[in-house]
Amino acid sequence: MIEKVREYFKRFGMDGKILELNESSATVELAAKALGCEPCRIAKTLSFHAGDRVVLVVAAGDAKVDNRKFKEFFGAKAKMLSPEEAETLVGHAVGGVCPFAVNEGVEVYLDASLKRFQTVFPACGSSNSAVELTPEELEKYSSGFCGWADVCKTEQN
Repeated sequence: MIEKVREYFKRFGMDGKILELNESSATVELAAKALGCEPCRIAKTLSFHAGDRVVLVVAAGDAKVDNRKFKEFFGAKAKMLSPEEAETLVGHAVGGVCPFAVNEGVEVYLDASLKRFQTVFPACGSSNSAVELTPEELEKYSSGFCGWADVCKTEQN
């Protein structure tokens, strides 16, 4: 769905910033290798059911969801979407799930684990794409942005 993201970014004059890679960036490790950066700077987008809501949490590559924090923040237990559900409900296939050009009603939250970086690399709708953005730009361009959350743990905390 990189075309969908490219069209979305055109509104902001950002479509030229999308990086199309020759190799897969479908996992944090593959993306870091393809981009030549530390895995922690990959902004992974995790998709969940939170009760009857579809929620995306964009977090640093080294972050893991803390179930207790997730439940406190969202008022529901973290239940990951299946690959089929992600494509249908979010609008992007696993490996390219990103916070851009998502389906109507999908809630996007950025995790505090991203704030320690000058720039991060989220996917752009395909398993071989990325864009380099500051956390502020990520907030500005994420569709369905609802706010910042602190629902992950990293090696630092």
